[in-house]
Parts: sequence; C-alpha cells; structure tokens
Amino acid sequence: MTERSEFLPAGAATLIGSLPVHDYEEALELILAHTPEIPLWPQLPGNPAEGMLQQFSENLPGFCEETGKAFFRTSSLDFAERHLAFFEAYLAAAEDPARLDESLFASSPARVPGLYQLQARLTQSPPAGLRAVKGQITGPFTLLTGLKDEQRQDAWYDPTIHEIVVKGLALRAAWQARFLAAAGKPVLIFLDEPALAGLGSSAYISVSLEEIGRDLDEVLTAVRQAGGLAGIHVCANTDWDFLLERRLDILSFDAYGFFDRLIGSKKALYAFLDRGGILAWGLVPTAEPEAIAQETASSLAARWQQQAEQLVNGEWDLARILQQSLITPSCGTGSLNPAEARRVLELTRDLTSLLRKNF
Repeated sequence: MTERSEFLPAGAATLIGSLPVHDYEEALELILAHTPEIPLWPQLPGNPAEGMLQQFSENLPGFCEETGKAFFRTSSLDFAERHLAFFEAYLAAAEDPARLDESLFASSPARVPGLYQLQARLTQSPPAGLRAVKGQITGPFTLLTGLKDEQRQDAWYDPTIHEIVVKGLALRAAWQARFLAAAGKPVLIFLDEPALAGLGSSAYISVSLEEIGRDLDEVLTAVRQAGGLAGIHVCANTDWDFLLERRLDILSFDAYGFFDRLIGSKKALYAFLDRGGILAWGLVPTAEPEAIAQETASSLAARWQQQAEQLVNGEWDLARILQQSLITPSCGTGSLNPAEARRVLELTRDLTSLLRKNF
C-alpha cells in the first residue's frame, strides 16, 4: 500500500466528470485549457458505454445489458461459477494490489476511454503546473438503487448482488487510483452519489444509514489504501452530518444551490476541516442556463466569501479555508449545450484565479 501524500489544493479548480462533446481529444483540450492544475478524465454521455450505472459494472457477476436495459441476473447457469471466480480474484487482489492491473477490476478502454486517453496525454505532454489528477466512479448507493434485479427490485435489497457491487467498486476505485498515479502526482477519486439526495425520503425509508455508511467507507478506504484521496460528490441536499463522518478526504457539494443546508452541520464541518478535509465548492451553476449566463467570476467570488465567512472563527480565516478548498462546477456539464459548458469551464477557471488573488 502506498502512502497518501499531503495535498493542499489552495483554491485550485477541477471539474465534475461529464462534458457535452463527442470527441475525447476535444474534451481533453477543454479540460487542460481550463483546469490544468487538476485535470480529470472526461466522461461523454453521448457514448452509450458510459452510462453512469453501466460504466463501472463491467465484469460483475450477474450484470447484464439486454435490449437497452441494464440489470442483474443471478439465475443464469454460469452465475455460481462467475461468482466464485469473482471472489477468488477479489481475495487475490486484496492480498496483492499489484494484481489489480491484470484483474477483472481493471476498467477496459471500451468503458472508460477518457481515462486511458488522459493517462496517455499526461505521459506524453503533462501541462505546466500539474499538481494532481482527478478520477471518478459511481458510488455504491447510487449504483445499487439505480439498477434492478430480475424481479425489478432495487439491487440494493439482494444481499448477493449487494456484496458483489460494493467489493467490486472498492477494487475498481483502487485500480483507478493506481492507474492515475502513473502521472507522479496526487490522485483524487470522487464517488458520484446523486442518490444520497434521497436520504430520509419515503423512497428509502427501509434503507439503513449504518449499512450505507459501511458501504461508502469500504470504497473510500480502498481508495485511500491505494494511495489516493477519497471524495464524495453530491449535487443536492443530503444528510451532511452522516456524510462528514465517513472516511473521506474531500466533500464535493453544490455550493451554488445548497450551502445554506450544509452550513447547518457546522460542528461536523469544523471537525472535517480540523482533520485535514478538503471542501470542493461547487460554486459555478450548471442546472439553469440563465444562471450560467448571468453569473460572473466576481459575483461568484462574492458568493464564496459570503459563504466562507460563515465558517470564520478564531482558528479559521478566509485564507486558511481557501487553502483547504477546491473550486468546481456544481455538477457535470454533460446535459448542457457546448456553449453553456464552455462558459461553465471559463467561470471555474476565472473564479479560481480571482479567489487566489483576493485571499
């Protein structure tokens, strides 16, 4: 196991995954032009192989894609054999992480083409000022509540599938952290967990917070043991006290729309910051084209200051808070048109520059 390096982002900018283009080279050009310090690998929703629920389910026993639908089937004749092979591979890789590179937990270029193209680009011509590299993976709660079993029930409730998904995502996230570490810089891996916005709703009334927490911690711990910094991204409101208790290094949140909910967990926020946690402020709006067009780097810098001042006390001033902050869009830009997405990237770049100048 490699040791995680100390990393202070100092207000650096990075992105949240998706872009509304169809060419990976074009996507990388946009990423490297606007976030050269912490580039990420692009996810292009226009590629059917990159569906959020399918992309990281590759090689999981029982996972099927038929007539445009993705689900789990445990009744197939080869399921028991594949299940056994999966756990043999899991135990082998858990004992010797070097085996991850040739294991079924290594994502293929067909599923994550942007990841392979980013690594090639960084190997050939890394951008000046490169400080870290960002990856992402769908989190266990979102995947397990997004995919169904053969009875059209959430996969979450099938204990066999549940265990396969959590352990599979844990080692796939660890593999990604090792893969991106080839750039020789700190690696940030975000678990994308939009389904956590449903915590406390009637849809998940029978779901145990304790079980969600164990699943998240298992994947987060695998990233950290692989030498990466582990984050969770939620682009809506959730149970922030619960999330801040997890074994995470980075909390990525929609600061544009939901900071007023997060600040209600001020005690947990201070504890998170005190142990070196990083806040990824999703300050640049992505949900409404009108807001994207109207906001400026100056207006967003004023918004950050107004929000961050609510954390200022005798120990934490704005400069110190910025040291432990990343600046990001509030979510991915894959649902926007190309002009709107470019505007989001420009605002993210310019906001970072302005905050560093001011604080």
